[in-house]
Amino acid sequence: MKVLTITGYKPMEMGIFKVDDSNIKYVKETIKRRLIPFIEDGLEWILLSGQMGVEIWSGEVILELKEEYDIKVGLFPPFLNQEQRWPEAQQEQYHLLLDAVDYSQPLYQKEYEGPYQFKAKDQWLLDKSDACLILYDEETGGSPGYFLDKAKAYQEKYDYEIYMITPFDIDETVQEMIMEDPAYWSN
Repeated sequence: MKVLTITGYKPMEMGIFKVDDSNIKYVKETIKRRLIPFIEDGLEWILLSGQMGVEIWSGEVILELKEEYDIKVGLFPPFLNQEQRWPEAQQEQYHLLLDAVDYSQPLYQKEYEGPYQFKAKDQWLLDKSDACLILYDEETGGSPGYFLDKAKAYQEKYDYEIYMITPFDIDETVQEMIMEDPAYWSN
């Protein structure tokens, strides 16, 4: 696998409403722990569309990993100014990521016109990657389900891997991080 697409929930779908929510660190650590083995096995590029939530957090994780690993990240929003209606704090995160990625190009050189732009973005990401990593809970559902359904259909025709991060994986990371904290053992 040389190219991986990452997607997942928007913050509000996870009950996260502030950019400094303490739960974000667990999501980011779970993403990091999944990415490192992929990178060590030869992953070269990670593709994001830059939506708020899992994709922005993944971008931040990748930028940290770039300090130790030879990995590149590309940001491909479906249209120009996708962030213009987001809360200001998320817009700021997006712009910081946009300025730091290795490559960025909106798929449509115009602003939002309709859902077809999101559908085309999903298809483009599938066509350009070897696999995807999705933070998703199939029991709960939510917006990443649209991408997952497309990825499953794509997988029936092409050699394409789908990797998942579930709430169970995040809970496991929380427990591991608690156990790794020396303060936990000092009481």
